[in-house]
Amino acid sequence: MARKKAVSLTDGEVPTQIKNPDLVRERRRHIIDSTVKLFIEHGYHKTTTRMIAKAANFSIGSLYEYVSSKEDLLYLVCKAIHEEVRDAVEDALSASAMEKEQLAEVIRQYFQVCDKMADHILLMYQVTQFLPEKWKERVLDNELNITDIFIQTLRNMSGNNFPVLDENVVNLVGHNISVLGQMWAFRRWHVKKNFTLDQYISIQTDFILGLLF
Repeated sequence: MARKKAVSLTDGEVPTQIKNPDLVRERRRHIIDSTVKLFIEHGYHKTTTRMIAKAANFSIGSLYEYVSSKEDLLYLVCKAIHEEVRDAVEDALSASAMEKEQLAEVIRQYFQVCDKMADHILLMYQVTQFLPEKWKERVLDNELNITDIFIQTLRNMSGNNFPVLDENVVNLVGHNISVLGQMWAFRRWHVKKNFTLDQYISIQTDFILGLLF
């Protein structure tokens, strides 16, 4: 059966045949959750769209109303992971606190979400290479956008009781925070032999703050 021509939900976004954006978000969220489990359990290449449709309780035809390909689904999985991480960091930033304590809280919440989504983060880095270039660029942009939250936070804290930092140092520390959180996801198989998550957060927070004070 020939597929209907897809229409874009938003400019540059993954195309869909469904014109109701709320319905698209709801159904895609369900499809994404089912897809992540299959990708983690079976791997990206061994997971078929038929398996995804079955796990999400969709027919193949219905699945293709919301996505055009497995690559589209992979991009949406990566996008959902970034959004959850970003939301956790922004929640930490919304709390009122002294500058130093606020940064420590942002680091703590970011590392905790990296622990919660460790399998998702590892999956994302393993499979990003298989995305078409247009989606790969967006995934990398989303990754940098999260790092930019840390960088902008450091810029905003500069002065008063917080040291005035060189822009290159601000950029490097922002990337350090991002990578050290993800390190827990990548190396937890080894790091957890010696440290609890709380211990890891405490040590890495002291290291990051030591670069600043």
